Amino acid sequence: MPTHYEVVVIGAGPAGEGAAMRAGKTGLNVAMVDDKPMVGGNCAHLGTIPSKALRHAVKQIITFNTDALFRDIGGPRTFSFPKVLKRAESVIAKQVKLRTTFYARNRIKVYSGQGRFTDSHTLEVVKADGSIETLIADKFVIATGSRPYRPTDVDFNNPRVYDSDTILKLQHTPRKIVIYGAGVIGCEYASIFCGLGVRVELINTRERLLDFLDYEISDALSYHLRDIGVLIRNGEEYEEVVCRENDVIVKLQSGKVVRGDAFLWCNGRTGNTDSLNLNAVGLTANHRGQLEVNDHYQTLSAHVYAAGDVIGWPSLASAAYDQGRSTGACVAELDDFYLVEDVPTGIYTIPEISSLGLTEQELTREKVPYEVGQAAFKTVARAQITGETVGMIKLLFHRETLQILGIHCFGDQASEIIHIGQAIMNQPGGANSIEYFVNTTFNYPTMAEAYRVAALNGLYRVRSL
Repeated sequence: MPTHYEVVVIGAGPAGEGAAMRAGKTGLNVAMVDDKPMVGGNCAHLGTIPSKALRHAVKQIITFNTDALFRDIGGPRTFSFPKVLKRAESVIAKQVKLRTTFYARNRIKVYSGQGRFTDSHTLEVVKADGSIETLIADKFVIATGSRPYRPTDVDFNNPRVYDSDTILKLQHTPRKIVIYGAGVIGCEYASIFCGLGVRVELINTRERLLDFLDYEISDALSYHLRDIGVLIRNGEEYEEVVCRENDVIVKLQSGKVVRGDAFLWCNGRTGNTDSLNLNAVGLTANHRGQLEVNDHYQTLSAHVYAAGDVIGWPSLASAAYDQGRSTGACVAELDDFYLVEDVPTGIYTIPEISSLGLTEQELTREKVPYEVGQAAFKTVARAQITGETVGMIKLLFHRETLQILGIHCFGDQASEIIHIGQAIMNQPGGANSIEYFVNTTFNYPTMAEAYRVAALNGLYRVRSL
């Protein structure tokens, strides 16, 4: 007999979890369907959590190997990739345990298996043992996430060829790795492998790294990646990827040839919708496997919603969770829905990057009268104490109203530091003002001091005219 639910959520990543919890807490009868045996989605098992845990471990290794304080213990140490990966695995287990309790506490039934629509209100769940569970629901939320795009002319079955999912199964430390695609994931893994002493060649299909960032921040990232040993090739596209017994040869359209012990593909992602039989609910995914939604995360089928990576921008775990919560509010017909728009960018390279709001290039293009206030971390006492002096914060504000228009941060803990400015930017009316950082006393020494230094720097330019 089919089991009836008011809401069935497909995908137990951040978006699905947010939707399920929000709807469940309103008293709706909610079920979760996920193709993995444990909850958390790709975020917990293959993406955000393991890669950031891996990065943290590598950053600790870098600190140990470069800090003169530890030289009394001995010389620099080397760590294998699999050994460092063990750290990430322990974090994954903690995340799964935590998130499992959420579903139990909110009495949300979890079905492990591949979901497939059979009609507009029916979903079949094919379990690992081949058995089928049939669910009927009034409303559905599709939050199946995304996976790395795989071109057909690259042999991903070869043991030397990886994507951002399979790289976490790497069982050795390569001497040299070629990373194709210099987006967020490619740049993050370039930092990680370089920190482990691996030679890295980063092939960028665009003319500059992360060209959606403020150019000054993008240039800083390029400089520091090169400074730690990453060879960046901008404006290149592959002609052929040739797998040999002992290496991988990447032939570029420019005629260049690049060789590595391993090849990591980080160029594009596609939505996980191909197995859902969307036609049964009157939906069609685009060429990237993504679904189109309105401002209330509703698809063209009124009773079917979608959130997270499966709808495209911004494809961030933080945004996905908020989108899921908003979708859950819509499903439950609550009034506290909001469209997730102002999303900070967090890029966990070494050092990390975070930004919010408009860039200098966008403000110039729109002819907005803005000014710049900036502070180098090397001038901040807390950074001098920690030894993390690389980086800066840049505040963009309106010359007349002093409203903060953009915040761009590069350096240690940038993704945390950005939230101070975010809180002020989100204040209504005149409360969003760069003067807040001048007229407020911060703890000392802290990284928050950088806001005061940057604000004074910018205001001096305005008031000295």
